Amino acid sequence: MYTERVMDHFNNPRNMGEVDHFNAEGTVGNAKCGDIMRITMRIEDGVIQDVKFKTFGCGAAVATSSMATEMVKGKPVEEALKLTNSAVVEALEGLPPAKIHCSVLAEEAVKAAIDDYQKRRQG
Repeated sequence: MYTERVMDHFNNPRNMGEVDHFNAEGTVGNAKCGDIMRITMRIEDGVIQDVKFKTFGCGAAVATSSMATEMVKGKPVEEALKLTNSAVVEALEGLPPAKIHCSVLAEEAVKAAIDDYQKRRQG
């Protein structure tokens, strides 16, 4: 059902937890399936220096959160904003159709955190 890469990110999640002294935070959820993702970031000079996640949900939700953080860590904000759920699925070497919504949540959580960062800078 799940690829080896999905199982690896579920069993050995990368970047789990909360970033110390974060300046960006995004929380998204899907009431239908019960998955909730929270991503925190520390962004300096327009680059994501650190990123971590806390996810309440199924194995695919944990795996997509883990992969998404790996994909944006160290990247400029502009590049991280281009992250798509399709890219997350591809990096995980596939997800069952019923679990694609988890990759959408991962994309949305990353973008919500960056949006929060941009709003904090304007405020």
